[in-house]
Amino acid sequence: MAENESDESLMKLVAQGDQRAFRILMGRHMGLAIRVAQRLVPDAAEADDIGQEAFLRVWKGAGSFDPKISRLTTWLYRIVLNLSLDRRRKPKPLPIDEAAQIHSDDPEPLAVMIEDEDRHRVALAMAALPERQRVAIVLFHMEGLSVREAAQSMNVSEKALESLLVRARSAIKKHVESRDRINRRFA
Repeated sequence: MAENESDESLMKLVAQGDQRAFRILMGRHMGLAIRVAQRLVPDAAEADDIGQEAFLRVWKGAGSFDPKISRLTTWLYRIVLNLSLDRRRKPKPLPIDEAAQIHSDDPEPLAVMIEDEDRHRVALAMAALPERQRVAIVLFHMEGLSVREAAQSMNVSEKALESLLVRARSAIKKHVESRDRINRRFA
């Protein structure tokens, strides 16, 4: 078995219990799974757990994978999305102790501060989006999927995905602009 075999041929081997084929697929796609999860759940360790759980489901469900219906990455996106959204819906236990964060007094360049603030505003706007709009933005804009691939991953039509993207972009723009107005008032 070679590293350059297609995902589909490796999945056939995984369905037969081939651990080496499974390790190759994990090597190819674990980063993708964790990256998508990190954009949907707030905790990096939780995103790692989601990546591991996603591949456990790939291993267990390999026999049900049909390359005629979707590519492996599309199937994997759907698994990661479902796991991430399930984790977001579950109530989180409150931490016993809140650890204080130690901030450095070292000055940062202005450009880094502005970039951090912009990222923070977009993150707040993303967090305020309805779940499906947030997922659409993550898949299309952050992961670079085509409209078709993102729609398949979300199990919606391409038209529905485009509608989700339009509403999400509009909501993000309004959110960022309203925070800019508030900041200017208090500046």
